[in-house]
Amino acid sequence: MTANSLRPLVVKVVAGIDEPERCAQAFNVASIAAASGSKVSLWLAGEAAWLALPGRAAQFTLEHAAPLEDLLAAIIESGSVTLCSQCAQRRDIASEDVIAGIRIAGAASFVEEILTTDAQALVY
Repeated sequence: MTANSLRPLVVKVVAGIDEPERCAQAFNVASIAAASGSKVSLWLAGEAAWLALPGRAAQFTLEHAAPLEDLLAAIIESGSVTLCSQCAQRRDIASEDVIAGIRIAGAASFVEEILTTDAQALVY
């Protein structure tokens, strides 16, 4: 299978440090898909919203897991990362607070991204 034949992948992660295995799995799947040549879009929602802030991914630890900070940086570089707008509002996170390269958008953008690109969507 060539990179051109890969479907886009949209990964929405709602788990953060509260559920480290689920969170790490989402980032791992997204980064592997990106490394394989798939167009990847990672959405941070729920408790994962905090990971959009500088330094937060560096605080995440899970035995035998790749450093979340490195995975996040790789996904930002090769794909896109979006912070859920409602989740950001609930946590008083503004666009100037987030890591460079992360955008803030709402549910309509999430749905549009999936429906207009024929993407495979996964929610963790």
